Amino acid sequence: MGSPNSINVASHTSSSNISPLDPEEFRRQGHMIIDFLADYYLDIEKYPVLSQVEPGYLQKRLPKSTPHNPEPIETILQDVQEHIVPGLTHWQSPNFFAYFQCTSSIAGFLGDMLSTGFNVVGFNWIASPAATELETIVMDWLGEILDLPKTFLFSGNGGGVIQGTTCEAVLCTLVAARDQILSQIGRENLVKLVVYASDQTHSAFQKAAQIAGIHPMNFKAIKTSKSTSYALSPNSLRAQICKDVEAGLVPVFLCATVGTTPTAAIDPLESLCAVAKDYGMWVHVDAAYAGSACICPEFRHFIDGVEGANSFSLNAHKWFLTSLDCCCLWVKDPSALIKSLSTNPEYLRNKASDSKQVVDYKDWQITLSRRFRSLKLWFVLRNYGVANLRSFMRNHVKMANLFEGFVAMDKRFEIVVPINFAMVCFRILPSALSETIYKNGKLDIVSEEHANEANRKLLDSINMSGCVFMTHAVVEGVYVIRFAVGATLVEERHVITAWKVVQEHANVILSTYKPRALLV
Repeated sequence: MGSPNSINVASHTSSSNISPLDPEEFRRQGHMIIDFLADYYLDIEKYPVLSQVEPGYLQKRLPKSTPHNPEPIETILQDVQEHIVPGLTHWQSPNFFAYFQCTSSIAGFLGDMLSTGFNVVGFNWIASPAATELETIVMDWLGEILDLPKTFLFSGNGGGVIQGTTCEAVLCTLVAARDQILSQIGRENLVKLVVYASDQTHSAFQKAAQIAGIHPMNFKAIKTSKSTSYALSPNSLRAQICKDVEAGLVPVFLCATVGTTPTAAIDPLESLCAVAKDYGMWVHVDAAYAGSACICPEFRHFIDGVEGANSFSLNAHKWFLTSLDCCCLWVKDPSALIKSLSTNPEYLRNKASDSKQVVDYKDWQITLSRRFRSLKLWFVLRNYGVANLRSFMRNHVKMANLFEGFVAMDKRFEIVVPINFAMVCFRILPSALSETIYKNGKLDIVSEEHANEANRKLLDSINMSGCVFMTHAVVEGVYVIRFAVGATLVEERHVITAWKVVQEHANVILSTYKPRALLV
């Protein structure tokens, strides 16, 4: 029997025998992963778009504990195919018309893969100069394509940063706005700060307000209506601000949206910025979905007035062929972010940072660590070029218009709001239910509640078929079905098929529908 020391040495030697980055084994397994994904994209239409598994399914399929001995990549990939793929909702399916899509592309994928391969952590310039400098260049490139005011670009003393998501971008700008005003009125007045948005604004803003310490009662979601196509009214905003000022509160931040999640509504930036300016408020423009389309001259007017805002963001991973995550944020005054978000421990000090001649992106975001995200955006911009990116988005808008035409021709349906960009909001009309309800229960009134119930049943039926996947919104109490075109692989034939699926399921709903009130 050996001594305890000899046993420890032997054990240590054995456990150190792996080679996690052996180049040839990396090459072999990497090819297998690429082949696996290529086959997945080839076969993606064979899978139900919305996963059909039950909660907890994976616990029943996988071992209860971690394997003690190594398993080959072939076995792991087999388990991915058999157990993981059935639990996926297939966001890259051309029959995915839900939410706002998360686009992908060869260029985006390869850029992301290269970033993962380098695996640098670019928290400050010296940690990887190329990571910082490429990001500053790419953000100015994209800003110029969008025709953003020069004050948002590094070339005009502003600047851009790639965040993970809109949630992070809104939080960073809100914290900067908060600290600016508190430096003037005292931090003890945090409870008086008020932030504004429409009732169509993404919940990410409400979450950011909670994290930033804004009192829940001071988060003002201003009601919108169909009369303004669910855009935020400048008059309503001003009226709410006046009430708050009279109550001794302090307006600090407005989040305006270009392309809201429920209906793709477009807030009027120029007039909203004018109102905000009267009260010294920070204006952030959230163009997460629709901002990408503004590289097309015919859509650029939707961000007219952005020159009056303090910050602007879009998600390149939504409609710009750049894989998750890639939220592009521009600010006019980077120093506002830096004052709120910077920390400078001794172990990060260096000559380059001390010289103030470089960008240290750790001071522009919540976290310290950050990925080399600009590589994938750089790949996309270079590999496809502006002309092809414009064509890609225009083609989606064209397909959405095709679907809109189908809906308009069927008198049982209505388009709930005018189409913006590539999303159609539609529903079964209450009047379409009249004949069925009279036949099954002789009700005299077809209410919005009945229509909402029928449209909910219709969407559930469509999604459970696995043929297509759509999501919904509720605006002014009306349940609407959202048909968003944006998947990378989508073609006109998929839109035509989706409409046929809608009609088939609507036929069943309308021929058998009974309001719950009649089932008692």
